[in-house]
Amino acid sequence: MSQKKLFLIDAFAIIYRSYFAFGNNQRYNSAGLNTSAMLGFTNTMVEVLRKENPSHIGVVFDSPGKTFREDIFPDYKAHRDEMPEDIRNSIPYIKKIIEAMDIPLIAMEGFEADDIIGTMAKAAEKEGFTTFMMTPDKDYAQLVSDNIIMYKPGRGGNPAEKWGVREVQEKFEISHPEQVIDILGLWGDAADNIPGIPGIGEKTSKKLISKYGTVENLIEAAEMDLKGKQRENVINFAEQGLLSKKLATIVLDVPVTYSFDDLEKTPFKKEELLTLFTELEFRGLAQRVFDQDVHTSSTRPAGVAAPATSIPPQPKPVKKDAPVDLFNQPEIDSSPSKDEPAEIIQEFDTFENQKKDYQLVQSESDIKKLVTKLQTLKSFCFDTETTGLDSHKATIIGLAISFEVNKAFYIPVDEGKEAATLAHFKSLFENENIEKVAQNIKYDMNILRGAGVQVKGPLFDTMLAHYLLEPDMRHNMNLLSETYLNYRPISIETLIGKKGKNQLNMKDVPAEKVTSYACEDADITWQLKEIFEKLLKETDTIELFNNIEMPLVPVLSEMETEGIKLDVKSMEDYALVLKDEIEDLEKKIIEFAGEEFNVSSPKQLGEILFDKLKITEKAKKTKTGQYQTNEETLEKLKDKHGIIAPILEYRQLKKLKSTYVDVLPTLVNPKTNKIHTSFNQAVAATGRLSSNNPNLQNIPIKTEKGREVRKAFVASEGREILAADYSQVELRVMAEICKDEGMQEAFLNGQDIHSSTAAKVFDVPLEEVDKTMRGKAKMVNFGIIYGISAFGLSQRLGIPRKEAAEIIKQYFMKYPGVQRYMNDTVEDAREKGYVETIMGRKRYLKDINSKNAIVRGYAERNAINAPIQGSAADIIKKAMICIQKELKDKNYKSTMILQVHDELLFDVVPEEKEKIQQLVKDKMENAVKTNVPLEVDMNFANSWLDAH
Repeated sequence: MSQKKLFLIDAFAIIYRSYFAFGNNQRYNSAGLNTSAMLGFTNTMVEVLRKENPSHIGVVFDSPGKTFREDIFPDYKAHRDEMPEDIRNSIPYIKKIIEAMDIPLIAMEGFEADDIIGTMAKAAEKEGFTTFMMTPDKDYAQLVSDNIIMYKPGRGGNPAEKWGVREVQEKFEISHPEQVIDILGLWGDAADNIPGIPGIGEKTSKKLISKYGTVENLIEAAEMDLKGKQRENVINFAEQGLLSKKLATIVLDVPVTYSFDDLEKTPFKKEELLTLFTELEFRGLAQRVFDQDVHTSSTRPAGVAAPATSIPPQPKPVKKDAPVDLFNQPEIDSSPSKDEPAEIIQEFDTFENQKKDYQLVQSESDIKKLVTKLQTLKSFCFDTETTGLDSHKATIIGLAISFEVNKAFYIPVDEGKEAATLAHFKSLFENENIEKVAQNIKYDMNILRGAGVQVKGPLFDTMLAHYLLEPDMRHNMNLLSETYLNYRPISIETLIGKKGKNQLNMKDVPAEKVTSYACEDADITWQLKEIFEKLLKETDTIELFNNIEMPLVPVLSEMETEGIKLDVKSMEDYALVLKDEIEDLEKKIIEFAGEEFNVSSPKQLGEILFDKLKITEKAKKTKTGQYQTNEETLEKLKDKHGIIAPILEYRQLKKLKSTYVDVLPTLVNPKTNKIHTSFNQAVAATGRLSSNNPNLQNIPIKTEKGREVRKAFVASEGREILAADYSQVELRVMAEICKDEGMQEAFLNGQDIHSSTAAKVFDVPLEEVDKTMRGKAKMVNFGIIYGISAFGLSQRLGIPRKEAAEIIKQYFMKYPGVQRYMNDTVEDAREKGYVETIMGRKRYLKDINSKNAIVRGYAERNAINAPIQGSAADIIKKAMICIQKELKDKNYKSTMILQVHDELLFDVVPEEKEKIQQLVKDKMENAVKTNVPLEVDMNFANSWLDAH
């Protein structure tokens, strides 16, 4: 390979890739600036320079204006989404970083980056260079030759891919790389809105070009060689195919003014780059590139994620005048973890480079000494090691404990000796004066409960603490450790191997090997607790944490343990009924279609509906080129053809059967004969609970067939189900918060709020409100909470937009307090950056001042809705805490077993029915003191459906 090694970087491809690689874990500096794209791009450049050591390098940007392709095809790239505002804001910084790295920044008016890179790569080849085109874009494969290589950044821990001639031939099944242009001419490119030829996808295009060589040859042979729809499409869309080929062709004659001498690699401009690293808070990069620390602000706005290097490593001495030559520094191991995108390289502390005191405790005497010490503490952290993730099936194999930074203890628990080993810790965990700290503490409580140990006293869950601090982020311990401690934990795969048939179970790993891993978890959690406790106080969310979220944990733990009974036989019978109905609908659909096809295939269904039956000429396609056949699309076409209704019902029944009817019986625990769902406190940013394994929040209720599923949830033997459901709680909360007199008066007088609203909006007496009026008013009442527009209301009600706009106008005239609340809340959010519930739960809105109207509008709707939905969530949580306390204090046998949205379910013994009904009603209606009364609808029955 030539010693002259040129790297040409497709700037926007790498910038977008870098930004989206962070997913929900976006990075911010203390000023609230999203630095994800900048950090990812800079890391990518550093990695390339270190690993590949190019002799020449340049970064190429697309022209900001119109290109020649738009002149020949105005719809070129027309469907592309607008550039995310965070990326747009990052571009000036990225250009400064490139300049500070002393790397040429290349762009030409009227041309895209691939045209510039193609021209330069071909010219460089003549000058004896080996050129690497750094991009994930498949279009560049057409340029590959013996001296031009496509360099695709790695993903998910995999190294970068280098595509030479052989790789391109194999990937595209062609004889030479230039044929990639022909493949793209047939296949098209949804991302760039290059149409291609209909009906020809990736596989078919490869097969056809492999056989015919070019698009032109295929078109010429179509009349004689091709058959059916394919022949018809190639003939009818021949011009479109040729146009697509032209659009996909990278031009090689851009008038580039750069000479290759301009691209010669030089050392970084140290001071300029350090200044940028300081502003952007790239402390890890500064350490790695210059072996030097940068000083950053120690404070940050609420709702902005802490920088990945919140706790800085100690700076090492650096000679101020030492020349900076990144390319001759020693190689480092920058392999990403399985959760980290390859281009994101962040240097973290690890177990290997930090001094830790982790001890294996096995003898009975040492265990007793440890317990004696723990009994003197005010707080300690613990973590259980188990055989699985389902707390109702897993067994404990070890216990880790920490109460000092960098120090922890691991106590292995042998199979069959769980009770004996944990007996030493029983009085400790049940001591109500000692605080217990853990990450996702409910899981550990359930595990210990299964071994006969109750966890009592004050609790601190780092997962829930972070949930209150950053409700829109993820909260897993590895992420929190990297973000707040700059520490990467030991991967569990180092103990049990990668997922697959050869992966071990933790019980098979020797205790000596588990010690470091388990102790580290407890140690990290203890350190996070100290950080989060301060942040909870700083953000005024400590009371919400102490009074709602933490007291709710043991309540949910007991509900999960109690479980709910399922009538398995009725589900199995219902599965057979649905199977027959689905088969009948399938036959009906195929009859309408006039031919056999796979009804479950969106692609085949789209072709039937829009190519054969031609239901509409305005059919939309997905990015992959197939017709859209989602529910929303089909609902709009219901009146166009008789095939649509059975398709919608077919899908509904298949989903019902596969998601619930077939699955629920398999989730019944054989030991208890009940279903034990897991409640999640840290998922919904609004504060609402969710559940999984199974998700009982989404059990259908709106359709008759869906309601049959609820019928299978029944009372335990000799008991009855009590369902207690808040009546219109979100509307009552809205009336409470917005303080609108008319709305509050309706609730205070016990009027039906939808009829009352209809009377006001349509200006008729209350007794003259009909069903249609009430339905429209109901849609507005609930729609307003979610920021519904006139267009949205017209779509939902099937009325003209003008009529919908008039209804909304009248609504705000009759309920001025609602309009005032919406305006004031959005303005308040613009100033603070967040909104909050009655109990102080905060929802941070980083896009509330966005210049992008669509993005800003979404944040504004969240600003209006979050205080209402969040307050409703807080209310039912408070009610659950109060009810459970009373059930415990009075030793009732009846149990609370389920929470779904605004509803609570109880398994009630007959002799306690009256008392439980009074207790539940009292605690739910008086959970929070409000001027607008909270009301609860209640009913007893044998099944959830009948009690609802």
